[in-house]
Amino acid sequence: MSELPVIDVAPLLADASSPAAHAVAEAVGAACRDSGFFYVSGHGVRPELLDRLDAASRRFFALPEEVKAEISMDRGGRAWRGFFPVGGELTSGRPDLKEGIYFGAEEPPGPLPLHGPNLFPAQVPELREAVLEYLDTMTALAQAVMSGIALSLGLDEGYFRSGYTADPTVLFRIFHYPPAPPDDPDTWGVGEHTDYGLLTLLLQDANGGLQVRTPRGWVEAPPLANTFVCNIGDMLDKLTGGHYRSTPHRVRNRSGNERLSFPFFFDPGWDSEVPPLPYAPGHRWDGQVDFTGTYGDYLLSKVSKVFPHLFGTL
Repeated sequence: MSELPVIDVAPLLADASSPAAHAVAEAVGAACRDSGFFYVSGHGVRPELLDRLDAASRRFFALPEEVKAEISMDRGGRAWRGFFPVGGELTSGRPDLKEGIYFGAEEPPGPLPLHGPNLFPAQVPELREAVLEYLDTMTALAQAVMSGIALSLGLDEGYFRSGYTADPTVLFRIFHYPPAPPDDPDTWGVGEHTDYGLLTLLLQDANGGLQVRTPRGWVEAPPLANTFVCNIGDMLDKLTGGHYRSTPHRVRNRSGNERLSFPFFFDPGWDSEVPPLPYAPGHRWDGQVDFTGTYGDYLLSKVSKVFPHLFGTL
């Protein structure tokens, strides 16, 4: 078991205005104030979809390196989509012990960075259908969780859905972690970091490795059946003046097996100015945001540090 709370969000999906949904929102708010991490159960995501996504992902990562490189990120241009090899992503300036694929909302080519068509492998055609269905499914779940966060802040349940996330920025990754060297305690699949945006929903396989820095110290966040790990990001921390916590976390795969994880990032719209949240009496947060510009400007300033060699494509 984990020290992090497990919250059944089914009432938020059924009727976010119900008394049961308000009770869920109270639990969500408590988790956000404590560590910013909790497990989501009662989410309604079909196990069959998760099984298809997992199987297709494993087929892809089993391909030879030169075949995976056919959808390399440098072929995705301004959309920043596609595959990167082990060590190709930097967290806190250090290469991670993982490889992965970047996805986002499927869109035609256009002028905006981080927007456009996804790159899918011809050798694993079923990955495309699974990923696109997963994006739609998780967007609906994220909107429901954000309705709980809104209620927990004394806001209307539709506050985010009708504003910040009316046209959300949706990003999705599939990460494959080789086992960490047992004799090197400083090798991390993902180094210590916080997430950039509003909300992350993480599906992880049975091998574990996620650790969260709570007020009581580092704790494991092991995989729990039929749940997602949910955490809030820096933007929601900023919007609540630190009342809700964007908490450092990291991954080290000590299972001896390969590990897959599927982080889904749900953020404000690209062109959103992200104004301060309205003050609600009884809450300690002041709603101050320490940057100006759109969410897209903010996000670009962050992700350019992860793949600096691709920054010139933007």
